[in-house]
Amino acid sequence: MFYTIADIVEQSTKLNIPIYELMIEQEIEKTEKSRETIIAAMTKKYAVMKNAVKEGIQGVTTHSGFCGNDAKRIWEYINQGKYISDITLLKAVCYAIATNEVNASMGIICATPTAGSCGVLPGVLIAIQEKYNIPDEKIILHMFTAGAVGFVIANNASISGAAGGCQAEIGSASAMTAACITELLGGTPTQTAHAMAMALKNMLGLACDPLAGLVEVPCIKRNGAGASNAILACELALAGVESKVPWDQVIESMYNIGLAMPAILKETSMGGLASTKIGEEWKNKLWKL
Repeated sequence: MFYTIADIVEQSTKLNIPIYELMIEQEIEKTEKSRETIIAAMTKKYAVMKNAVKEGIQGVTTHSGFCGNDAKRIWEYINQGKYISDITLLKAVCYAIATNEVNASMGIICATPTAGSCGVLPGVLIAIQEKYNIPDEKIILHMFTAGAVGFVIANNASISGAAGGCQAEIGSASAMTAACITELLGGTPTQTAHAMAMALKNMLGLACDPLAGLVEVPCIKRNGAGASNAILACELALAGVESKVPWDQVIESMYNIGLAMPAILKETSMGGLASTKIGEEWKNKLWKL
């Protein structure tokens, strides 16, 4: 069993096994299910992720009419070949937004770790898979690495916007994703932990302030930001850059910031972007107040 990121790094290094193996073994112990059953369940989750991306880039709109088709716009922009940044980064952003647009349109997604942050992990994983032609089986195994990080964050801080602000949702998703792809691309357990910490540090203090109480604005585009942040943190870690704040202390800081954050910035739609003029207009329009 592990309870902290330090536990994960120590056990993975000592036993000379990937982090995903620690998580699979823990799942076997906790659920009393077979390895095959646990991996099969994760395989189904990855299929859901792929389907959401495919649906999203074709264009979807939300029932509110507030948002939609941004992933399609980005996909068309990519195909024009005039983008500024790396195509993998832009694909990750596109796929992350596509997934969260599907969520906002009441489609089927996989919460990673929440529905509001469901685009970050699949967006990055699918883009990385396409770049390096990685087989599904390898991707699915490393999704357990993301799960291990999510397990630690959820049990030592929060993954809930209502409890800790958007740092607890997009921040956690970005940290999970950074760890996942760092190990996937050959990073050591220590580098994986540093990637997690740097990704989460970049999201500290992020408010949860959805306009009109819907998981649409700014949630959808924040999934794109979380995806790009995860890739950045991975690149830094693989380059040998380290978090100066110890891994678990970063998680502790996120928890403390969430406690200190006023309620108006924790999913109540009473502050931040939700309290802007346009936020009030959409609230009145959608809820007829």
